[in-house]
Amino acid sequence: MTPADIRPGEIYEDCSFHPVLCTYVDDDEIGGISLIDASAPRACSLSGCAVRTLTIEDVIAARNDWPAYSARRKAEFDSAD
Repeated sequence: MTPADIRPGEIYEDCSFHPVLCTYVDDDEIGGISLIDASAPRACSLSGCAVRTLTIEDVIAARNDWPAYSARRKAEFDSAD
C-alpha cells in the first residue's frame, strides 16, 4: 500500500513520526488524530511529506516507548537522505 492508497480508518505515520488514525484524505492532504497524544487535526501533504503506512505492531512500539520510537524513526529518515 502506498501513502496515496490510505483511506479514513487506516493508520499512517505523519512527518513528525506520529502514528495517526486517518480521518480524511482531500486531494494531496491527509489528516487525522495522533495515536500518541490525541492531537488533531494532524495534516500532511501526500506528495511533500514522508507519510507511510503503519502496522499495528508499529503503533504498539510507538506507544510503548515514544521517545525511543521517534528517535529511531528520525535516525532512519535522516540516513535515507
